[in-house]
Amino acid sequence: MKKFDKILKNLLLFVSFFLLFFVLNNASINNVLYPFSFGMLFALTWANQKVYLLAPAYLISGLVLNFSFNNAIVLLVTIFLLVLPYYIHVLCKKVMKKWEFGLFSLLSQTASLVFAITGGYSVVLAAVNIVLGVLYMYSAIIIFEALIVRGFTNKLTSLELISLFILVMSLCAGLVNISIGDFSFLKLFVSFVILVFAYTSTSVLTLLMAITAGAGALLATNNPIYMTPFVLWALCALVFKNHHKIFMVIGVFCCEVINGLYFNLYPFFNIVEALPIILSSVIFLIFPKKWLDEVAVIFNLSKDRLAMKNVVNRNREILGKRLSNLAEVFNEMNIIYRNMLKKGMSKEDVKKILYEEICDKICSYCPERNHCHRTFADSTKKVFEELITIAFERGKATLLDIPSYLTSRCKQTSAILGSVNTLTAQYKKYISMMADVDSSKLIIADQLLGISKIISSLSKEVDANVSFDTVRENKILDELTYHNIICIDAVVFEKDIHTEIASLVVRKEDAEKMRIVDCVGKVCGQKMIVYESFPSVRPNYTVLNLKTAPRFNCVFGVSQKTKSKSETSGDNYTVIKLDGDRILFAVSDGMGSGEKAENYSELSLALIENFYKAGFDNDIIISSVNKLLNLHKDDIFSALDVGVLDLKNGICDFIKMASPVTFIVSSEEVKKVESSSLPLGIVDDVGPLVKKEVISAGDYIVVVSDGISDSFEDDEMFKEELLSLNGKNPQELADQLLERALSRNKGYAVDDMTCVIIKIIEG
Repeated sequence: MKKFDKILKNLLLFVSFFLLFFVLNNASINNVLYPFSFGMLFALTWANQKVYLLAPAYLISGLVLNFSFNNAIVLLVTIFLLVLPYYIHVLCKKVMKKWEFGLFSLLSQTASLVFAITGGYSVVLAAVNIVLGVLYMYSAIIIFEALIVRGFTNKLTSLELISLFILVMSLCAGLVNISIGDFSFLKLFVSFVILVFAYTSTSVLTLLMAITAGAGALLATNNPIYMTPFVLWALCALVFKNHHKIFMVIGVFCCEVINGLYFNLYPFFNIVEALPIILSSVIFLIFPKKWLDEVAVIFNLSKDRLAMKNVVNRNREILGKRLSNLAEVFNEMNIIYRNMLKKGMSKEDVKKILYEEICDKICSYCPERNHCHRTFADSTKKVFEELITIAFERGKATLLDIPSYLTSRCKQTSAILGSVNTLTAQYKKYISMMADVDSSKLIIADQLLGISKIISSLSKEVDANVSFDTVRENKILDELTYHNIICIDAVVFEKDIHTEIASLVVRKEDAEKMRIVDCVGKVCGQKMIVYESFPSVRPNYTVLNLKTAPRFNCVFGVSQKTKSKSETSGDNYTVIKLDGDRILFAVSDGMGSGEKAENYSELSLALIENFYKAGFDNDIIISSVNKLLNLHKDDIFSALDVGVLDLKNGICDFIKMASPVTFIVSSEEVKKVESSSLPLGIVDDVGPLVKKEVISAGDYIVVVSDGISDSFEDDEMFKEELLSLNGKNPQELADQLLERALSRNKGYAVDDMTCVIIKIIEG
C-alpha cells in the first residue's frame, strides 16, 4: 500500500511539473524570448524537488510544443548540464551553491546559442534570453525558499513578494496562449488567484496582483485587453472582502458579465467565456478555510503579531505588579527579622546580675553574711564588682586580686573566685552565642532586603511596555533573505536607552553565519552581538538573540606564584561576566599561607561571586559575606579586592578591604585606588568603601595581592615598574610584573603572589 501511495504521489508530481513546464514553454516576451522554462527547471532543483521527475517532465513538455532535432538537442544539453553536476555534488555530499547553479544554468544554454549562431538567428536576442532565464531562476529560488523550504509560517518579505509577482506574471504570459475554444485557462487562474488574494491579503496586494496578471498577458501578446477586467475583478472582490465568500464570488461573476455584455471588453462573449469564472469560484468556495488561513499568514501576519505583542505587554504589566507585591513581602520580612534582634544589657546591669547571683550562691549560708553585707556593704560590693570586671577583661580572677582585708575575715574566697570565673565564662559564652544568633538574623534580614530590591528592580523592568519596531523587523527579514539566510521570524524591541534587542528564528545551518550580525547591525544602525542561541520549537531552526554591543570589552591576563616552601596558595581570583554587560574581577588573599588560607579566600570569592550573579547590591554583599565569615571564629581573615566594570559606560566600582593599591594605567596618567578598611571577618559590622572611576579604551587595571606589592619599596616604585613593562598583551604584562617582583627577592616568593591585569578595548 505504501509503495502504491509513493507511485501515485510521484505520478501527481510528474503531471504537475509537466503542466508547469508546458505553461512556461508557452510563456514569452513578445513571442520572441522564451527564458522561463529552463530557469524554472534549475529553481525547482534548488528547492530540493526530485530531479528524476523534473528532467523527464521538462523534456516531454518541450518536445510536445516543438518536436524537432534542434529543440531535442537543446533540451537534452540543458538536462545533462543540470543532472551531471547535481549528482556529482550528491555523491560528494557537497551542497551546490547558488552561484554554481547560475553557472551551470548559463552553460546549459550553449546549445541554443550555437544553433542561433549557425542558424542565422540574432545572437544578441539569444544571449538576452539566456541572461533573463538565469535572473528568472534566481527570482524563483527566492519565492521557493520562502514557500517550499520555509513553509506558510511567516510573512513574506518585500523581495519575496516581488518574486511571487514575477512568478505569477510568467505563468500568465504562458496561460494567455493556452485555451480550449473560448475557454480561457488564463481567466481560470487569475480569477482564482484574485479571490484568494482578496480574502487573505491586503487591498493593495490584491490590486497589484491583478495588475501583474494583466502585465503578464501584455508581456506575451502586446495586448492590454486583460488589464482592465482583472483590476475590476479585484475591486469587486475587495468590496465584499469583509462578508461571506459567496458575496465575493457573486461580485466577480457579475463584474465579468457586465464587462462582456455592457462594456464589450471581449470580441465575443458567451457562457463559455464566463465558465472559467464559474469554475474558479466553485474551487474557491470549496477551498478549506484552514488552507486559506495558512496562506493569510504569509501576507497579513502583522495583525496577529500586533495582538501577540499586546498580550506580551499586558502579561508583563500583570507580572510587574505581582513582583512588586512580592518585593513588599520580602521587605516586611526583613523588618521583622531586624526587630527580632536581642538588645544587649549594659555592663553595669551584667555586674549587678552576677553580683546578686554570687551573693545568693556563696554568701547566703555564711554565718558572716550580715557582717559583710551590712557593716562592710560598700567595700564588699566594690570588691565583688572589681573581681567580675577582672574576670571579664582578663578571662580569670585570682587570689591576688582579692584585697587582704577581705581574705583575713572571709573563709569563702576560693568559692567566690570559682563562682566569679565560672559565671563570667558562662555569660561570655552566652553573649557570644546571642551575638552569633543576632548576626545570623542580620544575615537573613540582609538577604531578604537584597531579594526585595532585586524583585523590585525586576518589577520595574518587567512593568515597562516593550516597544516593538515592526519597520526594522521587516527590513531585517528583507536583508537576510537578500543574503540567502532563511529567517522565518524577527522581533526587534528596545530594552533600555542603551540596549536594543533583536530575536531571530533562522535555519539551523544559517545560525553560525557572521552575515547575520552584520545585517541586523546595518538595519539597527549600531553594532550588534549574539548573546544567546538555542534550538527553536520548530525543528531545524535556531533562535538567535542579539543585542547592542557594549561600548567596551576587555581581555585579561593572570600570573600567580605560591609562597616558597608552601604547597598551596592562599590567593584566589575570579574574572566573570555579569548580567547587564558588567565584568566582575576580584582577588582574595587569605591571611597567611597554606590550605587553610586557600580555603578561606576561596570561600570569600565564591560567596561574592554568587551574590553578584544574583544581582545583590555592593553594601549588602560585603556586609553579608563579612558576617558569614565572622561566624567561623577561626581567626583567619581575608583581604579583598573587588571591581565591577560596566562595559556600557566605562564606569568601574572598586571595593577594597585591606587590599594593596590598585593601579589604572592609561596613556595620559596612572591613577591609584587605595584601601582604608579592615579585612573581611575581623569585625561584625563593616561598610564597604566603594570608589568609582571612569575607564577608557586602552586602559589597564592592575590588581595584585600583597605578595607582589610588598616586593616594591613603595607605591611610586611600583608605579615606575608598571610604566616600564613592555607589550600590549595583558598576559605578557602580568608575567613580566610577577618576574620583576620575584627578582627583587632573588627569585624567592616571600608570600603568595597574584597579579590580574585587565585591558579595556573598544566593544
